[in-house]
Amino acid sequence: MTTKPILTVQDLSVVFPDSNGGLHALEDISFEVAPREFICFLGPSGSGKTTLLRVLANLLQPTVGQVHFIPRQKPKIGMVFQQASLMPWRTALDNIKLPLELEGMSESKAREKALEMIELVGLQGFEDSWSRDLSGGMAQRVGIARALIHDPHLLLLDEPFASLDALTRERMWTELSRIWQARQKTVIMVTHSINESLFLADRVLVLTQRPGRIKLNVEVNLPRPREDDIRYTPQFGKLARKLREAIE
Repeated sequence: MTTKPILTVQDLSVVFPDSNGGLHALEDISFEVAPREFICFLGPSGSGKTTLLRVLANLLQPTVGQVHFIPRQKPKIGMVFQQASLMPWRTALDNIKLPLELEGMSESKAREKALEMIELVGLQGFEDSWSRDLSGGMAQRVGIARALIHDPHLLLLDEPFASLDALTRERMWTELSRIWQARQKTVIMVTHSINESLFLADRVLVLTQRPGRIKLNVEVNLPRPREDDIRYTPQFGKLARKLREAIE
């Protein structure tokens, strides 16, 4: 893309100290992300995908390298984890508006924005449901809404559908694609799933086994909006084979 990047990562490496000279999680990672771009990092277990997200979320400092955000001021970052991590004593609506409460927003304004998010993620009628009464897919919708409610510059997704059954997971791909198109946020997602990465992303970056390095950077030139049957097209299959060969 020719658009000026919103995020630049340069020569990033992460080494965790241990008794054997250090565990090398990531090595020499460099990439750029354009505004409103959806990027997936694909790779085997142990390739450093979650470590990379932790660095981008400023939860972990890299051993070497730099992360530059545009705008230069501290960016707002939303993050969705593998488990929704909802507070069981709060309703779906109350979980969603929590970030606004922590920012000091008035109750009426926070509720108004949370109701907008409820509509965005398709949870009308479940506003007052407790987390224990939500299905896995519903809980992750709450998690996505909570991550989006403070209008982040960057949304990070750490295998958010990994714990869901196959059919629910595929439905959530469509839902996430719809939400992304509605809000046009910059998204970085990590996944083990080739099909998931191709269905959602504008670009897929494949990481090697540890230490994770970028082995392949593939543009996903599939039309949007993407419907389920796009997975059965020759173009999708060709891209899937390319990614599978890079992983293997």
